[in-house]
Amino acid sequence: MALNVGDKIPDVLGTDQDGKTINASDYKGSKLVLYFYPKDNTPGCTAEACSFRDNFSQLRKAGYQILGVSVDDEKSHKKFIEKQQLPFPLIADTDKKLVEAFGVWGEKTLAGRKYMGTFRTTFLINESGVIDKIIGPKEIKTKEHADQILNQ
Repeated sequence: MALNVGDKIPDVLGTDQDGKTINASDYKGSKLVLYFYPKDNTPGCTAEACSFRDNFSQLRKAGYQILGVSVDDEKSHKKFIEKQQLPFPLIADTDKKLVEAFGVWGEKTLAGRKYMGTFRTTFLINESGVIDKIIGPKEIKTKEHADQILNQ
């Protein structure tokens, strides 16, 4: 049962790269870009994260906080953040609770091989913790993703 536009997001979101619990209530009063991505340090995911990094001040001016999520562990996230100098936290969803709650975990195909993975998806959440917009995998342009959010 995936979350949809108009749904309130769960309060407990998971733990970040430092093992700190991240709650939706931490972001109350701010708009939140909650973006799910397949894997740390891969070309598309790096381009997307860097788009948010490079436009971080404009996103903040527009009232957004940024929070990334993948099923990679805390150690992987820490390396990714350091390597790319990311100014925002990444949730280590190793138990896949969040990707399943948001409906972004499923069967994917690459070169004819089927496997389970995360569908690149972004949720724009309002100041009350309610989903205002969902940007799906086919809509996201990784290198321009921050612009897509700022120019909507």
